[in-house]
Amino acid sequence: MSSRLLEVCVVVGASPKKLWEVCQAVDSHGSLEKVLLEPEVLHVLAPPFVSRPQAERKAGRSHWRRHHSFLRKKRKRRPSAVTAPIQDHFSGGDAANGREGSEDITVPKDIDLIALPQLCFPGGLQVTNVKREDQFHFLVFTDVFGNKSHGVVMQCYRPVQDWMSSCENGGKSKLFSAYGFCVISKYPYFTVLKDCLSCLLIKLRTCRFLDVEEKVKDFAAKLALVPIPPPGQLHLMFTLHHLTIELPSREDKDHPAVDLDLHLPFLCFRPQPLLQVLSCLLQEQRVVLFSADWARLTLVAEGLLLFLQPLSWQQPYVPVLAEGMLDFLMAPTAFLMGCHLCHFKEVAAETNDLILINIDNGSVSTSCSDTVDLPEIPSLAADCFTQRYQSLQVHFDLDQCLRVSCSDINDQRAQRRVWQRNLNHRIQGITTELIVNIFRDVSSHLNYEHRVFNSEEFLKSREPAERLFYKNVLETHIFHRFLRDRLNKKMDNFARLELSTRSEMQQIKASVEVPRRPTMQEIQARRTSSLLENRLINGQRMSLSNLVDDQTLNFQRIIMFDPAQRMPPKPVKVFQLPEFPETLSFHAVQSYYCELIQLLGKAINSVQIDNSSLLARYFYLRGFINLLCSRRLDALADFQTLHKTDTAIFPTQLVTRLVDSLMQEEQQQAKRRPELKRLILKVKTENEKPSVQLDDDIKKFELPRKNLDREEFVRCIQEGGIVKDVATIHRLFDAFTVGKSKQVNPELFKSFYTFWKETETEAQDVNLPTEVIDHLDHSECVYKLSSCVKTSHGVGKIGMTQKRLFLLPEGQPGFLEITMFRDLQEVKIASAPFLLVRIPSLRIRTSGRLEAFEANLKTETELWDLMVKEMWAGRKMADQHKDPQYMTQALTNVLLMDAVVGCLQTQRSICAASKLAYFDKIKHEGQLTCNDSKDEMNPKLWVALSGGRLVVFDAASWSMLQDSIQVGESQLNCMLGLVHEQVWIGSQDSVIYIIDTHSLTCNKQLTEHRYEVTGLTLDAGEQQSSLQTYSCSRDGTILQWDSSSLKVKRQFQLSCERLSSIHIHGDALWCCCGDSIVELRRSGTPQRRLLLPEHLRSSSSHFSSFIVIPEQGQLWTGLADSGDLYLWHTDGHEPSLEKISLTGCSGITCMIRVKDQIWVGCRGRSGVGGQCGSQLRGQLVVVDPQSHMVSKELQAHSDSIQTLCSAEDRYVLSGSARRDGKIAVWKVE
Repeated sequence: MSSRLLEVCVVVGASPKKLWEVCQAVDSHGSLEKVLLEPEVLHVLAPPFVSRPQAERKAGRSHWRRHHSFLRKKRKRRPSAVTAPIQDHFSGGDAANGREGSEDITVPKDIDLIALPQLCFPGGLQVTNVKREDQFHFLVFTDVFGNKSHGVVMQCYRPVQDWMSSCENGGKSKLFSAYGFCVISKYPYFTVLKDCLSCLLIKLRTCRFLDVEEKVKDFAAKLALVPIPPPGQLHLMFTLHHLTIELPSREDKDHPAVDLDLHLPFLCFRPQPLLQVLSCLLQEQRVVLFSADWARLTLVAEGLLLFLQPLSWQQPYVPVLAEGMLDFLMAPTAFLMGCHLCHFKEVAAETNDLILINIDNGSVSTSCSDTVDLPEIPSLAADCFTQRYQSLQVHFDLDQCLRVSCSDINDQRAQRRVWQRNLNHRIQGITTELIVNIFRDVSSHLNYEHRVFNSEEFLKSREPAERLFYKNVLETHIFHRFLRDRLNKKMDNFARLELSTRSEMQQIKASVEVPRRPTMQEIQARRTSSLLENRLINGQRMSLSNLVDDQTLNFQRIIMFDPAQRMPPKPVKVFQLPEFPETLSFHAVQSYYCELIQLLGKAINSVQIDNSSLLARYFYLRGFINLLCSRRLDALADFQTLHKTDTAIFPTQLVTRLVDSLMQEEQQQAKRRPELKRLILKVKTENEKPSVQLDDDIKKFELPRKNLDREEFVRCIQEGGIVKDVATIHRLFDAFTVGKSKQVNPELFKSFYTFWKETETEAQDVNLPTEVIDHLDHSECVYKLSSCVKTSHGVGKIGMTQKRLFLLPEGQPGFLEITMFRDLQEVKIASAPFLLVRIPSLRIRTSGRLEAFEANLKTETELWDLMVKEMWAGRKMADQHKDPQYMTQALTNVLLMDAVVGCLQTQRSICAASKLAYFDKIKHEGQLTCNDSKDEMNPKLWVALSGGRLVVFDAASWSMLQDSIQVGESQLNCMLGLVHEQVWIGSQDSVIYIIDTHSLTCNKQLTEHRYEVTGLTLDAGEQQSSLQTYSCSRDGTILQWDSSSLKVKRQFQLSCERLSSIHIHGDALWCCCGDSIVELRRSGTPQRRLLLPEHLRSSSSHFSSFIVIPEQGQLWTGLADSGDLYLWHTDGHEPSLEKISLTGCSGITCMIRVKDQIWVGCRGRSGVGGQCGSQLRGQLVVVDPQSHMVSKELQAHSDSIQTLCSAEDRYVLSGSARRDGKIAVWKVE
């Protein structure tokens, strides 16, 4: 794609010959009737406008690239294309020279000059005897591949006589004709190009006719010098005819730049009609926009399509139809088109099933009726949007009432830009909120592994009144592409907003594979929602946001908050381009680029080192400008720095072509520069890899029609969204095939699937008494209710949650807790006498209670016996391993048992269900024991926050034990746990704080260090009775402590720039010293020092972390500003060095060794993260120390990973920086 503002400039108007004929006719008849002329292309101007001077090879050639008037004969244009600007720079500018003297012009291949004249004059080209006002309108062109170009047309009226230089007599009558000046760009810079054309208009009004062509050439050549800013928060500014024009950047590489007033649709439509329009677009109707103002058509259409993001319109899109193109409206497919209001009645009369939208009066109708009979957007989402709509302040003048009047037009324009930018951000937040409210639940019906969307279950989960709307939307191309992005886990504004507005319960459900049931919190919220709806229906008008103090209300499928407060606009940096050269010769243009490179260099030097996002964008621009100047090696160096800083905006294709274009001498010079050599090698290596295409396939879940073997059964169960775990599915398969052939027939699968889904649906409508909701935890769900049975505590229903059993008394409100699964002592089947028979019953004994609970469950007894025992065993397993996932798995087993019994309805159903009692079977085989020690059952997770604060979590339940322990006011650098008694914490204030793990208080401090404490390590080789602890501080001081007496046993000083961490391995103490890793003997004597690799010593690089594997003679090191791991082989006399590159990593922050793996915490850049294209992201990389290869790449954080720790070598916990502020738990495999 072009990286310049201007793609082509076209002048359109009537030919002088036609104008002469009109003048002669008027002079002959003496009157002017309505005369419409056919517009033609008069001039085409496309870059490059200058090339290398021919004086280097042949003197006297012009610096201009010659452009001739477009051939006026209406013949098919040759399929020639303008050489792209970048290509010309690769060839040194000689491509243009070879074309000099050609009588045909060359134009970009995707610009249709045949249709362009009609679009420049959609209402026709008319000759008048009155000069009309100059006016603008906007165009969008789409090629067959869906690529868009954007045009702005200025219609300028001038006397006919001025344009008839070829005729001796231009006629006696004073006539006027319009000429169109169309500027086309690959980017939707509507406002910018309109401002530029307005500057051109000032020039044209004051110049002679003979100078017009030169003025337009000069104008187009200047716009061709303006580069496009990279995605992010860097805007460019340039001055044209004393007018300051700001060129905004794209938010990220997947979104277009927004350079129009997004509130225009809000000015044209009230909330209800606007929602109708959006509903029509979401359902892919045949939509036609009408307006008496051609300019409004494109601006309103573009705004409407931006409101739908991230859903992208896939159907034909022609926002301006010329009079000769109205037959396009007969197309049978869906489309979005626009035409003049004067054709409204004609279109309505001659077409069927069109949605007719009158922009001027804000009405929506069809070609058959004044009303639209289409399903509306779901009411709760629509109501939320309406409230946001009404709260918007869309009038600039009201905002300016209190402000000082500007005496300078550029200052006034700057104020308007800031106001418009903030308003656009607010509107985008509101419309994104609308789309999230409509499609929030889509992700819960996706199977990412098999790329299946269960549309049937999704529709069932909708309210009955909403189902037709969703049914129509689900069949559209726009929704199919949206689904594809969700399945590819695209991180766009929709995904970010949907994630950030999930309730705590929704987050837990999304992170854990647990069957869908409403939590007590969701049931309570649903009741609040129903109460609110009833109050609104009964006429009690009330603002939703006034119902809650923090303006946040979580319903089941809707969010109520101010998106602008949650996602405020990011600050923008504006870079001023140099003044355009007076004469656009080759040397003048080169001087302009040199000045621009110098300004970018100054900007780079002035940016703070931590603002890497802005630095990356400066390097991008400077690399591009260096390329335009044929400074290939300088460009390559800038792109290499960019690659280290932000890979999200790295122009891979451009750099590949740059590398391929290097001359022999340049290649030799690049090889002598290690950083360029690495980049060239990386580019060539990447090009050799097979390209990875994102999977576009989306399957719709269908029930099987033939017998299923084990493998097919696994696939169907997973695609149906029932269970993901393969081992569990295998046990389910065995349950269905007991005593039969090893196949499941489709009728049995359908019966099981139907029972499972109906149970889920019934659970959504469960009506629990208020007493139950009050007694249960917010996160608890009721998974099973028995029929009404007689128990030892009266008649009622037995309920089961993931934590307990309880009794719902029949006929009266109440709640009786039977037992917590953790407190169970015995579960067995008994019998209760009834008349002359004995009825099967379930007897439950609980610790702390003398009396057993007994329930006459009759035919349900055996099933409940299986379920309760499995939950009991799962609870014990979870407590023993400190892993709540075991309880979740046990719950899944129990629900599968229930479904198996429910669908089989035979004597063998209990036998089949027992195949799923996995944990109870382990318990009876003697593999499961339980330790009742509270200390052993509850390990603690200690988390250091900013400002000297600590929080402590119960690592079994992830509940917070202590929300804040204050230890000083400074940053906490390191922590170390000593057995189960103490936690040592090293602080930036040079103090070591000691926390008692029982009282969770800080009663002791070690103050022997004089500089910030940076590292702590424990000597595991000593006796437990006298643990030896080492601490280090930034200045190189290392202290050895006696942990029992808290006294310093030994102190030694290491000469280094910054000592950041220490580790003990055998008899050696390893120290990370910035530019080196030092191995010390226990006495403190240096044994060896490993320095930074030679090519990194001259930069500011430093070691950030290291791992020693003494048995393999390996030292793994990471650098803070490099995405490479460096492996030292320390066995030999001279350590050898090996480099392992990590994809997408710009720096390594931490490393740990877990089992036979090395886990590396990285800092990277991604378009998935933050709202700009360079959002920080945290990446985890798992490396195999045997093969030295990356085995896994894991992503869960939207900021850099700060720390890693291991839990019993079974889990790894990663903690991220403040923008993300989360802890992720990873299972080690």
